[in-house]
Amino acid sequence: MFASFGPILALLRGTAFLLAASGLHSLLLPLRGQAEGFSTASLGLLGTAWAGGFVAGCLFAPRLVRRVGHVRAFGAFAASGAIVALMTGLVIEPIVWIVLRVFTGFAMAGAFMVIESWLNERATNENRGTVFGLYMMVTYASIMGGQMIVAFGDVTSDSLFMVAGIFFCLALIPTAVSTADTPRPLQGVSLDLKGLYANSPVSVIACLLVGVANGAWGTLGAVYGARIGIGTAGIALMMSLTVVAGAAMQLPVGRASDMTDRRNVLAGAAFLTALIGLAIFLLQPRSDILVLTMTAAYGALAYTLYSIAVAHANDHADAADFVKVSGGLLLLYGFGTMIGPVIGAVLMDWLRPDAVFLATAIAHLLLAGYTVVRIRARAPVPIGGRESFQTLPSERAATPESLRLDPRSEAATDR
Repeated sequence: MFASFGPILALLRGTAFLLAASGLHSLLLPLRGQAEGFSTASLGLLGTAWAGGFVAGCLFAPRLVRRVGHVRAFGAFAASGAIVALMTGLVIEPIVWIVLRVFTGFAMAGAFMVIESWLNERATNENRGTVFGLYMMVTYASIMGGQMIVAFGDVTSDSLFMVAGIFFCLALIPTAVSTADTPRPLQGVSLDLKGLYANSPVSVIACLLVGVANGAWGTLGAVYGARIGIGTAGIALMMSLTVVAGAAMQLPVGRASDMTDRRNVLAGAAFLTALIGLAIFLLQPRSDILVLTMTAAYGALAYTLYSIAVAHANDHADAADFVKVSGGLLLLYGFGTMIGPVIGAVLMDWLRPDAVFLATAIAHLLLAGYTVVRIRARAPVPIGGRESFQTLPSERAATPESLRLDPRSEAATDR
């Protein structure tokens, strides 16, 4: 049994280094940019550029992998990530950083898709659930670990950029020396917006709006922390806690959605998230403990919304369409994350740092309101006619290829 997991664990080590590098670099850039006096708009565009590159990578990276093979493609993606990390430490210019973030997003999407396809190839129907669970654990632990490295370094020096570059290079080793058979070619990704909306209007709007909110917070949360003065260690802990709290709450909130109309849970969670965001915006907490507590409460609800929306969409779709539906919604989420940082940056410049939560609250209130309207317009799927809720990996690290690892994808495979 343990021997069969050997190749999978080796690939997960590469995933861990890749996600740690991405988490470190993603948090380091806004902190260094803030220290260098970059405008809020340019810091917001860092997130928009990364999201745009990531969506483009999901759409076009499979073609590159099919042309040169998994190992070579992954080497190119990881090496590109390392080069960009080092270049951002050498050239401290907002326009250069924004352009480079597009390449980072593209490279990350391609690298994730290669590793995820490799894991999917090594998984069987019997151990797919275990592999998927391990992948999710590695995802959250690595992102948090990468972000926490910032707390032990100096964001105004070049050392953390070098560490990020080293991690990108370390991610190369497990796949470069792997003896596992090359996976089947990556499958293309498409976005059938009309079909997705016909299947579940709530899920389409939800994934777009959740992307707006999470994009604003994920990009500008560090800027918010720096401007209210909670310190680098506090910022790293704050950003990590929001992700971990969301991961911890996915299952209990999801199980609650199994027992009723999922839209009730989606609307309720979105409304409560909006209230927490508005409370932070209005109360303007400055105590480290209070900020950490309130942002963790925010993350505990905000990072459950995407999974509930995807589960609701799949309640209405055929089991064989799980990957197609979930992949399309993931791309919509990506488009939302391109919009959110721009809105958040405008509000932060216009008002104050806490206005990033005003941006998220607006998105969450729109989601809650639209969901309530749809509850009255369409009957729910009977509880007995849908599958139990399953957690999903962090949206910032997920690609359509990762969805094939989900046990629900078995109905769409030939295995």
